[in-house]
Amino acid sequence: MSEESRLRWLCRRGMKELDVIMSGYLKNHYTNATDAEKDGFKALLEMPDPDLYALLLGRQTSSNFSIQHVARSIRDISMLSHSILK
Repeated sequence: MSEESRLRWLCRRGMKELDVIMSGYLKNHYTNATDAEKDGFKALLEMPDPDLYALLLGRQTSSNFSIQHVARSIRDISMLSHSILK
């Protein structure tokens, strides 16, 4: 299984909202991300859904800079996409 296929599989979450957000980042932003951002994204995918959801909503923070940075980027991208759709 290629890395992209594995990541796509890991983006499938127990919450539809997380599926959409994580798959969207993988599809539209992962390729151009730095190595640190890619590592942060992979670490996010290892998190349990409730923790990931809280982190992406900004209700929780991470002491890991890469994780926190990617979570903030995903949150900003999601907010921008949401405001464009309105």
